[in-house]
Amino acid sequence: MKTTEYISISDLCTNYNIEISFITGLYEIGLLEWEEKNKTQFIHVERIDDVEKMIRIHRDLDVNPQGIDVIFHLLKKVENLQDEVRGLQGRLHLYEDL
Repeated sequence: MKTTEYISISDLCTNYNIEISFITGLYEIGLLEWEEKNKTQFIHVERIDDVEKMIRIHRDLDVNPQGIDVIFHLLKKVENLQDEVRGLQGRLHLYEDL
């Protein structure tokens, strides 16, 4: 495990001024994955954007980890539907050009 690609949970919580229990809650419901080395948990830096979104939702809207799970699930569905619409629009343009 390259340490430059990961941030420890404790550093993350310190930097964002959040409780470790919040991150643990996100992990327990499957929103976050972490690696463990020497009894220290690390999150991959590629997930920091998602973690920041989760923190903002939690702070700004006072949403618990279960609510954040629902929000992220719905956002993923919206993304998939938007992709599908773009694909269908592309196919429609092919038929319009005939």
